[in-house]
Amino acid sequence: VTVALLSLAVLTPGGAASAAALPVVINTWAFRTAAETAWRVLELGGSELDAVERGCGQCEIDQCDGSVGYGGSPDESGETTLDAMIMDGNTMEVGAVADLRRVKNAIGVARKVIEYTKHTLLVGESASLFAVRMGFPYEDLTTQKSLSLYSEWLNQSCQPNYWKNVVPDSSKSCGPYKRPEEVTYKEEQTSSQRSVHNHDTIGMVVIGVSGNVASGTSTNGAIHKIPGRVGDSPIAGAGSYADSTAGGAAATGDGDIMMRFLPSYQAVEYMRMGTDPTVACQKVISRIQKYAPKFFGAIVCANTTGSYGAACNKIPGFTQFHFMVSSPLLSRPTEQVVDCI
Repeated sequence: VTVALLSLAVLTPGGAASAAALPVVINTWAFRTAAETAWRVLELGGSELDAVERGCGQCEIDQCDGSVGYGGSPDESGETTLDAMIMDGNTMEVGAVADLRRVKNAIGVARKVIEYTKHTLLVGESASLFAVRMGFPYEDLTTQKSLSLYSEWLNQSCQPNYWKNVVPDSSKSCGPYKRPEEVTYKEEQTSSQRSVHNHDTIGMVVIGVSGNVASGTSTNGAIHKIPGRVGDSPIAGAGSYADSTAGGAAATGDGDIMMRFLPSYQAVEYMRMGTDPTVACQKVISRIQKYAPKFFGAIVCANTTGSYGAACNKIPGFTQFHFMVSSPLLSRPTEQVVDCI
């Protein structure tokens, strides 16, 4: 242990310190209370899964940046719905919920999917009914803020939205939309509608002192999404991935683009092959860039030695990515920054 605690932090090419000590907690964005909560769980003897659940759950309570938990990101009908997942890197079990309605603790429900079912992912109204069976109360996820966001959007002719190739013209009107009789397909724009001010997700990786890995995510998804939309967050290998033989990763950003590349799974596989976590993160971002050069996104990575890193795609207004790290090498959970590539 003494040797581990004295390990030097190495500055990697992307600018993120790659430390080597366990345990480690790493999460997307400067969500400090989430990091502190997860670290405290470990200090008190809780499991890695406990730390992930409580850490991400803290963001649900705090409504981190309006993009996690209740009262944010209303969909086209004005409703806030939640997506979350949690993964056990020892057993490779995953519990996830998507389009969860009227239940606030999405990652708590996801944990119950692991504990009380043989399934991996539950969605929509059925996920809410499951949550109630598990003892979670029905609660209104709408707030005055989410209602205001929805009203402003309606007053701006429902801009921006996620429709394309429909009539009436979705760039000028609220619809209802339908498929035109003759379709003239426009090239899909690969630039993201999300920005640094609309973070989209908390993703967290926890690696315990014995090298056990857990990961998780929680989000209320893309603001003004088409009802029923599910992004990367609750999808294993996309939103996050944990494997106690290699490490863990968690992604954030434009989930509609990022989920197509399973970035968290890919990053863990790079680390399995011995790639440094920062480089693994960078390779994942570079892979997506080839198809969507203007996408908004970032990823955090950590391996089973306690080394960690992060990477992000450089676009106007988003040139650095802030994330949180907790480690024995740090006196307290610490915000770190990486330059985007």
